[in-house]
Amino acid sequence: MQIHKFGGTSVGNAERIQQLVAIVEAERKRNTRLVVVVSAMSGITNLLLEATQRAAQGEVAAITAAGATLRARHLEALEQLVSDGAARYAVAAELEAFFDRFARIGEGIALVGELPPRAQDFIAGLGERLSARLVAAALGSRGLASVACDADRLIITDDTFGAAVPDLAATALATRERLLPVLDAGQIPVVTGFIGATPDGIPTTLGRGGSDYSAGILGAALEAEAVVIWTDADGFMTADPRLVADAQVLSHISYAEAGELAYYGAKVLHPKTLLPLIPKGIPLYIKNSFRPEGTGTKVSATTGDWHADVKSVTSITGLALLTVAGRGMLGVPGIAARTFAAVAAAGVNVLLISQSSSENNLCFMVEGRDAERTRSALVKALSLEVHHGCVERVEVLAPVAIVSVVGAGMRGRPGIAARIFSAVAVAPANVIAIAQGSSEINISFVVAESEAAAAVSAIHERFELGAKGLG
Repeated sequence: MQIHKFGGTSVGNAERIQQLVAIVEAERKRNTRLVVVVSAMSGITNLLLEATQRAAQGEVAAITAAGATLRARHLEALEQLVSDGAARYAVAAELEAFFDRFARIGEGIALVGELPPRAQDFIAGLGERLSARLVAAALGSRGLASVACDADRLIITDDTFGAAVPDLAATALATRERLLPVLDAGQIPVVTGFIGATPDGIPTTLGRGGSDYSAGILGAALEAEAVVIWTDADGFMTADPRLVADAQVLSHISYAEAGELAYYGAKVLHPKTLLPLIPKGIPLYIKNSFRPEGTGTKVSATTGDWHADVKSVTSITGLALLTVAGRGMLGVPGIAARTFAAVAAAGVNVLLISQSSSENNLCFMVEGRDAERTRSALVKALSLEVHHGCVERVEVLAPVAIVSVVGAGMRGRPGIAARIFSAVAVAPANVIAIAQGSSEINISFVVAESEAAAAVSAIHERFELGAKGLG
């Protein structure tokens, strides 16, 4: 059994869905039991969320316009994918029911002028429900018996709308109960990615990009042989090919390396996808649906045959560096705790932390859009320390970027940091802050956003990542 997940660009129109069908046909010849997980058509989730947010401000016309686009894109694709009139009519009726529900919910949101989190989660997952039915119909039209399955009956979560946390034990029971009979009947379940439900059946979502995570959850629940993520990239690479022309595909990396790369800018995989797979040792593959003949990247417990110290250099831009500083912080207990409690209360995700050994300052990275909100929360939370002079300033520096150097071969190897920062100096780029995890497979540092590309390119060249290949 294998889980095959297809992203938004892989189901973006009828042509892409036909390519999906061809991939599934080929895989079915090698594996009799397949589960397909699908994202919404590219751009649909953003369309739905923007329309409902505008509706909450009283713009009911936004719902009408989004509904028209929703209907046109899906019905046009259906027309091209399913030639049998009766089959096409049946699927169209299912799609129309969802279009109508979107219109009714959107009108209600506009009427009350509010967008409740549970309503937003249902709307956010609507695109997956539509694409699952299109894909199941397309597979059926090619003689591959398929059935659309909504994941709100499979993935059981808490009620943290927008970023729900799955209950893996309950999910495994529900998934096996509902999907194994479908698989035993020789059918292909086409499951909606991104969505789940509370134990009471209220729809939730797993966070943006959560369809990858859905595939990992289902793979663990069904104890699959492998999970395959089909995307528009060839796999994990030694660097972003838009920044480094000779960047190479990494054919095999470890779970730990993939997790670091996914978290620090390699956008081919949702960072949480691996969490359910690691305890069971289930390998994951990244492949390009536009070039299915490519080897892609295998992610497993081992590091593969790449023997160089470094495997990849990534970067994240659009960030802000916040610094809490003051000579009076030295030896004062609890300031770091109050700092991060305030950040957590503001709902802000911290990407990197660095503290000077003298304890005179504490700095951390957040998304640029969260910078001012975070600064205000800190000023309020540390008002007493500011009043007494323990904290002298709370500053924001933006725009900045994180550059991360990742590789299992870095562990225990002297001189790696020296080679990295000598390359950065030549770039030239100025290092503002540095952080290294105790695992020793990642060294991350902060530079001005304008210097990030040069730093990535210089490190890639210094470690000869483009020339080495995988060996």
